[in-house]
Amino acid sequence: MPKSNKVVVVSQHYPPDHSTTAAIMAAIAERIAQDTEVLVVSGMPGSARNGVPGRPTVVEIDNWLPGKAVLIRRALAETLFTSRIFFALLTRLRRGDVALTVTAPFVLPYAVAAAARLKGAQSALIMHDLFPDVLVMAGLLRPSSFVARAIRGINALMFRALNAVIVIGRDAEKLLLRYGGMTPEKIRFIPNWTTLTPGIRAVSPDNPFRKKIAARFVVGLSGNLGFTHDPDVVFEAARLLRGESDIHFLLSGWGIGFDRLKEMQEESRLANVTLVDRVADEELDALISSADVWLIPYRRDVSGVSVPSRFYNLLAAGRPVILVSEADAEAALTVKENGLGWVVMPGKPDQLAEAIRQASRSQDAAMAERAVAAAQRFSPERALEGYAALARELLCKTDTERTA
Repeated sequence: MPKSNKVVVVSQHYPPDHSTTAAIMAAIAERIAQDTEVLVVSGMPGSARNGVPGRPTVVEIDNWLPGKAVLIRRALAETLFTSRIFFALLTRLRRGDVALTVTAPFVLPYAVAAAARLKGAQSALIMHDLFPDVLVMAGLLRPSSFVARAIRGINALMFRALNAVIVIGRDAEKLLLRYGGMTPEKIRFIPNWTTLTPGIRAVSPDNPFRKKIAARFVVGLSGNLGFTHDPDVVFEAARLLRGESDIHFLLSGWGIGFDRLKEMQEESRLANVTLVDRVADEELDALISSADVWLIPYRRDVSGVSVPSRFYNLLAAGRPVILVSEADAEAALTVKENGLGWVVMPGKPDQLAEAIRQASRSQDAAMAERAVAAAQRFSPERALEGYAALARELLCKTDTERTA
């Protein structure tokens, strides 16, 4: 493989950022760098790093990072960042390179695919979220609106230009194949992975997050609650169960959905609800170990649109899951195929409350073992080797095209 071939990883989020996207993109870049030269183009201050053999070089692009709730300023900042990325790639990409990016911000892949096509490079997209579908699901766009139709039109051009699209859920394929520029050969299924060592964690009364909770059965919720999540269905289920003293809700996280939970709890003061702000990474294991069952609450039409990254860590701890989702979504398929918990249709707090009752009475002790066994299949080694293999394939493809 010629030395001139390199993989350019493009991500707004990269360490020292602590987001899930940053951790995923860093792990991918580090693994691919074991095989070939990797240049990371990052939008995170403090991320720049000179390369050494076997490690990526990281360059920073100026980036303005307003809060997520400030939608207009955030959109302007992401548009500015994307334009800077486009011009940066025009100077850094060479024919035969491979550009790898992710859907955060959602306009970023358009710039990366366009720059790669102009420079004669291969391009691949890690699709964490599918737009405009995720905005429609969140109620921010109508399916037939001008903006939604415009995004789909740009998507068609982008998917035609991309050489590979990595999906983290099997349910995404049918949505992607609606686009004329997509073919099954372009789609690669590489699920995300657990960051915790798989193994059953005992439920201990000495757990720091459980000490002040007297209830026998604790229902947990953790993570970034964004536009695709439904905090209301969780809170309404808690309201329906407020008279059952053996069940308590431990809700932790951040994002617009968690702010909504805070507002509802401020108004209602439910005695069976405890709110905990986002915990540090080193406390994550203890938090996950504190609950008997974990909730992942989605809005309607999640299938093919989004996959919860926290899902695999919950399994790694040996915890069953109650998923609010359509039955054909990736996480729901995994739950049903492996007997890992319950799946409830979105927008049904009464059904969610009943699923929680069933979980609290469940005698299926083997569910914890099945969860750990499932988590072991979602190992970082397996996923990262998938990315390394794809990078090798695309680099070899450029070699073949160049010598043809």
